[in-house]
Amino acid sequence: MKLLLDIAIKIIKNRASYSTVALNRTGTKMCKRLKTKVLHLAPASGDGPFLPQEACTDITDILSCTVKALQDGHVVAVPTDTIYGLACLAQNSGAVREIYDIKERNEQKPLAICVGEIRDIYKYCKVKVKEELLNDLLPGPVTLVFERSQLLNKELNPFTSLVGVRIPDCAFIRRLCQTCAEPLALTSANVSAQNSTLAVHEFQDLWPKLAVVVDGGPIEDKSRLGSTVVDLSVHGKYRIIRAGCAFSSTVDVLEGKYGLSSEDLG
Repeated sequence: MKLLLDIAIKIIKNRASYSTVALNRTGTKMCKRLKTKVLHLAPASGDGPFLPQEACTDITDILSCTVKALQDGHVVAVPTDTIYGLACLAQNSGAVREIYDIKERNEQKPLAICVGEIRDIYKYCKVKVKEELLNDLLPGPVTLVFERSQLLNKELNPFTSLVGVRIPDCAFIRRLCQTCAEPLALTSANVSAQNSTLAVHEFQDLWPKLAVVVDGGPIEDKSRLGSTVVDLSVHGKYRIIRAGCAFSSTVDVLEGKYGLSSEDLG
C-alpha cells in the first residue's frame, strides 16, 4: 500500500511540474493585460463602449505619461499622419517582441523606426542620398529604407541589413521621439492582415494589451494606405516597396528633382 501511495504522489508531482512548465512556456507568448490609459489630444473619437478614459488634455502630461510607459518597456498606441500606430522603444528587445505578439505578426516581417528629426536618421542609418532629398520628403507620409547602422538594436529585424525610417508629419509623435531621445519601433495599430485604423475605437480590442492609447482624433487621410515605402539603400537608385498614400509625389521628387532611376524589386 505504501509503495502504491508513493507512486501516486510521484505521478501527481510530475503532472503538477509539467503543468507549471507548460503554463510558463505559454505565458511567455501571451501579452500582458494592462490598465490602459486613454489620453486625449483631441475630443474623444468614435462611438461605442470604451475602457475607462483619462480626462487629460495637457500635451505635456500626455507626453510624460507616454514616455514613462515606453521607458517601462510597454507598447503604446499613437496617431501619425497616415494611420494609428503601435510604438515601443526600438532599442528595447523585449518591447519589440511584445509588438509582434500584440499584432500576431510574422517575425520575418520588419518593423520601421520613427525618429523626431532629420539628423537622427544619420545615427541609425547609412544614408546614400543628399540631405536635401530627406528634407523634401520628411516630415511626411513616407518611409525611407536604408542600410542600418551599428547603433541600432541588432535584435530589431535581425534578418535584414536594412531598416525603414519615418518622420511623420504629426507634431505629437515627433515630440515623443525627441523627448525619448531614441528611436521608436513603429507599426500599424491593428492585428496583422486586418484593416489599418483611423480612430482609436477601431482597435479597441487591442487596448488591454497597451499601456497608453493617445487619442488624436480621426485621421484626416481616409485612404488607410499607410506611408509610401521606398528603398534608397542603393546609390542613385530607388525601389518602391509599397505604393502607399504618397506614391506620385514621392516619385516626382526622386526622379524629377534628384534624377534617381527606378530599380526593379525582382
